[in-house]
Amino acid sequence: MSSHDATLEFDYESTARAELVAASVAREIGEIDDDRSRTTLKRDGARVCIEIDADDVIALRAALNTWFSLVDVAERTADAGLGVLESNQ
Repeated sequence: MSSHDATLEFDYESTARAELVAASVAREIGEIDDDRSRTTLKRDGARVCIEIDADDVIALRAALNTWFSLVDVAERTADAGLGVLESNQ
């Protein structure tokens, strides 16, 4: 049974942006979970929610670090892609 949990909520300027970030990080659901932590991802409009359940605080911290990093990379990649699209117009 989990004794520690956290919910990360990311609000974006558009549903399309939230869909892109959610799709980018959703690939990792189940791949990086282990016997000490589990993660679920939900998107509601322009909001992405990542829920983490962990057996101990160390596993929770590790999962938080991982998911913050994954979302950061997805956001920076989306920004880079947008920049390329805008420069081609």
